[in-house]
Amino acid sequence: MSGTGRKEPTRIGVLSDTHGHRAKAEHVVDVFCRRQIDLVIHCGDIGSPEIVELLSPWPAHFVFGNVDDPAEIRPAIVRLEKVCHERFGAIELDGLHVAFLHGDDGDLFRQTVQSGQWDLVCFGHSHLAEVSQRGPTKLVNPGAVYRAARPSVAIIEIPALSVALEMLRQ
Repeated sequence: MSGTGRKEPTRIGVLSDTHGHRAKAEHVVDVFCRRQIDLVIHCGDIGSPEIVELLSPWPAHFVFGNVDDPAEIRPAIVRLEKVCHERFGAIELDGLHVAFLHGDDGDLFRQTVQSGQWDLVCFGHSHLAEVSQRGPTKLVNPGAVYRAARPSVAIIEIPALSVALEMLRQ
């Protein structure tokens, strides 16, 4: 809390498509430490339990992507006391409704966005960073950590829903 009695914003670090690449994920950890992230959301294609371990300093939420093996990754999420949402995640932060999914299931993605019930929808899969608005819903694709022309993550401040895309070292 600041001296004014106002609550400090919550900073969410959003990433996707790490594909088990440890060196690239270590860059993410550096960015999240520097940006003083409060919470992590991984939008799938995690790739290995090692990625979950690297993100263990923060409260973290994970969804599986189309290349993930849940039987391999789920035990690490549970062991490290993080939250496994399977293929679709939903949380409430400071009164805002946040959904996250990988984005490879087009029908689920469209239903989520078109429902109008989410203030924020985070997704990955395309490996292209994107921030847009559809009706009442802000859409954030943080891009990809691995296998991207410009690797990136997103930093989102709640409750303002301000989004910064942060490019990672190549």
